[in-house]
Amino acid sequence: MRREMSVNGAFYPGRAIEIERYFEHFSTTYDEETVLPDVQSRAVIVPHAGYIYSGYSANVAYRILQNSGVKKFVVIGPSHKVGFDGVSLCNFTAYETPLGDIEGSDFLFQKLKERFHLSCFAEAHAEHSTEVQFPFIKHYIEDAEIVELVYSYASAKMLCEIIDFVLNEKECGVIISTDLSHFYTLSNAARLDNICLEAIERLDTKRLHDGCEACGMIGIEAALLSAKKQGLKSLLLDYRTSADASSDTQRVVGYVSACFYE
Repeated sequence: MRREMSVNGAFYPGRAIEIERYFEHFSTTYDEETVLPDVQSRAVIVPHAGYIYSGYSANVAYRILQNSGVKKFVVIGPSHKVGFDGVSLCNFTAYETPLGDIEGSDFLFQKLKERFHLSCFAEAHAEHSTEVQFPFIKHYIEDAEIVELVYSYASAKMLCEIIDFVLNEKECGVIISTDLSHFYTLSNAARLDNICLEAIERLDTKRLHDGCEACGMIGIEAALLSAKKQGLKSLLLDYRTSADASSDTQRVVGYVSACFYE
């Protein structure tokens, strides 16, 4: 069973050459302004909007992952269209991208299936929160293998157990997908998003519940819980809003990338 593309040409370009131009532009712009943090990380938080809006933030995190040497990843994102209980895991042998296929990780699939008895809700996997990550993975992680987890009505505790389990496998990593607040004015978006940023920076799950409106807040909370258990530190890599690309300050969406490291 192949995981077919569902949002190519919408959230990201349908042609490989256009995607590569995005990545080159993001990296060149970043390198002109700052220096990539010298950290080893197997766990990141990344946004999932259209590349023109959130791709720059995500790109920083994937350059960090590229330096980790890890090849096997679990990509975790919230379901935006399909409601179901728990977390969905399907046995995809390959994940399509315009840059070529990514191999499905049979190793991770079997481990997660046996340990957590996850069901497959195939219709939930036409999901952009996870799919927009695949071209980044294909570009930055040579010979990557992945599994996609999509959650709906799931608890942070359950996701935390999955993240803990994956990170205990030293050759595996975790990619947590989320955007931040949606469709506020720029000033209100900044206020709400700062709650999320402070929570991530401090590994403070209580702070998250003071008003963070991330669509993937369950994933963020699970990542923070796991980071504390694993004795990891957090590092904010980039924050911006859709207004940086569109100049529309009335209906703003926020984006963050972050990593966790020893």
